[in-house]
Amino acid sequence: MAKALIIGTGAVATVGAQKVAQNYKVFSQLIITSRTKAKVDELVLRCQKYPLQVMGETVDAENVPALVKLIQKYQPDIVMNLALPYQNLPIMEACIQTKTHYLDTACAEVRDHAGFEYSTQWVYHDRFKKAGVMALLGVGFDPGVTSVFAVYGKKHYFDEVHYLDILDANGGDHGYPFATNFNPEINIREITMPGRYYEAGQWKTIPALSQFHTYPLEAIGPRDMYLMYHEELESLVKFIPELKRARFYMSFGEKYLRHLRVLEAVGMTSTQPIMYEGRPIVPLQFLKAVLPDPASLGPRTKGKTNISVILRGYKDGQEKAYRVFNMMDHEEAYQETGAQAIAYTTGVPAMIGATLVVTGQWSGAGVFNVEQFNPDPFMDLLNQWGLPWKESFDPKLID
Repeated sequence: MAKALIIGTGAVATVGAQKVAQNYKVFSQLIITSRTKAKVDELVLRCQKYPLQVMGETVDAENVPALVKLIQKYQPDIVMNLALPYQNLPIMEACIQTKTHYLDTACAEVRDHAGFEYSTQWVYHDRFKKAGVMALLGVGFDPGVTSVFAVYGKKHYFDEVHYLDILDANGGDHGYPFATNFNPEINIREITMPGRYYEAGQWKTIPALSQFHTYPLEAIGPRDMYLMYHEELESLVKFIPELKRARFYMSFGEKYLRHLRVLEAVGMTSTQPIMYEGRPIVPLQFLKAVLPDPASLGPRTKGKTNISVILRGYKDGQEKAYRVFNMMDHEEAYQETGAQAIAYTTGVPAMIGATLVVTGQWSGAGVFNVEQFNPDPFMDLLNQWGLPWKESFDPKLID
């Protein structure tokens, strides 16, 4: 039986903690931590209805000595970083010092740097290897499930994959004029960055939200999908080296984009500090403070998500196309966990990744992405834990 320590009490952590608690045949003890005691206590209470030991602690996830002390106190088998990507590096450092397995759901970001790359975490590989433990990166839905989808498709249906497209569409409606489905600061930073994709051996850059296509998708209908950069492209290109092109698309409604353009035009999406009444403030951080908390969207959100991976390549010399996808209902996710589908589709894979690590089905010492492991047990657990997937061999959505 394993012990898991979860850092974070936001929407993703709310789902991830409950899913760990539900998986009490693997996990016998769960420790939930964050800076805010009231949030910790609330999540502990949610999880205590399951037959495992659940405890709560408070900690600053950017304070490495405090993290080390906490990990040493409980000696978990794995630390699940379900906090913000800003905390990835200090938590990784604490896991190296305590020789503890590590897992996160998105690659590291730095507040004063416009960009996010796995290279900032891959450099820890030798130190994790020397410590004899694993860091498993990007185990959410995208990144995470999308990468598993890709290597599953390659393993079972292709000799070579030449073209890869990810379509992330959210058909949910929360009723607000403008709100983000996960941390506003992270979400808006990603969307307003230039779009980037991989083609013919190099990375190509286009202006943010300058290229889109409209696609009909099951359960949610036609959606405008915009090309943007997402971190799994970096790891997919590395671990599927024959790829000739890899792209990521996400859906945005016109109302959302209209508000975003205005906010960007007046400087509210800037990450550069400005002086206000004698002190510096970051406009984007102020905007985050006045927008609805993503964790509050659960009871308001209706509709479904549809996230697909489309592969094209060759098998036995014949051209082949394949699509694998998941649909998730926001109301069903909220009914089970108190969080909407965006958080659900991130928290469930985090629990699955932790399960595969602590049971030894995915093993190794160093820093790894999910593409480096056998996708089959992960795919099986998706069906078992609430994220069933479907596949098609005649994808016509994208060229």
